[in-house]
Amino acid sequence: MMGLTKEDIAGLLQENKDHECEGIGRDKICVRAVAVADLPSQYGQFQAVAFFNNRDNKEHAALVHGHVINQEDVVVRLHSECLTGDVFGSLRCDCHDQLITALRTLGKTKAGLLIYLRQEGRGIGFINKIKAYALQQEGLDTKEANIALGFRDDEREYSVAAHIIKSLRIRSVRLMTNNPRKIAELEQYGVKITERIPLVIQPNKYNRFYLETKEKELGHLLEGVAGRFQEQMDVPLFRRKKT
Repeated sequence: MMGLTKEDIAGLLQENKDHECEGIGRDKICVRAVAVADLPSQYGQFQAVAFFNNRDNKEHAALVHGHVINQEDVVVRLHSECLTGDVFGSLRCDCHDQLITALRTLGKTKAGLLIYLRQEGRGIGFINKIKAYALQQEGLDTKEANIALGFRDDEREYSVAAHIIKSLRIRSVRLMTNNPRKIAELEQYGVKITERIPLVIQPNKYNRFYLETKEKELGHLLEGVAGRFQEQMDVPLFRRKKT
């Protein structure tokens, strides 16, 4: 794998050393690359680029496979932090499977990038996410639970991702996503998207209703996979109670 060279890394870190811009997005966030290191993994050879956020001190990660600087049609996945799924393997969402599938795909590409964004629970944080889970167990869907807690259905935004893509001087991307909002926001911030690559995960009995809600209520492009899922088992947990 031909990744970022020592010269690339030195240039990137020098450019970012004193970087300070007016920021982009609703929170006017500016990020800068502060460290790069090799990250061999079971999914392929990556280089980890650590980005610092000068507004709320959140640290974001970019996993680079191959040579992405000044390249076109780089395969990119934006993944929002999900402690329950990514770390604990929760079956209530499809986050873990999406992350692993994305890493495996990127590990086989000529030039790929995974941006790991620190916006847990679709941007509401871990505590509120667990509160939302409790409400879902009482019959609310994922959208209704967020709204009941005083949030929008999705509090995430992708200006940080756009900034990272620009910091790496990527000219255009092939975005791995099912979420039209990601496409619209990145394009709003000047990222050129040449293709959408679907990332549809087969549902299980715990997340079927969650995925149906994402498709029907949040507009995710899941190709009807949740509705087509047939299972000869008990009614899935965490589905709306009949009244």
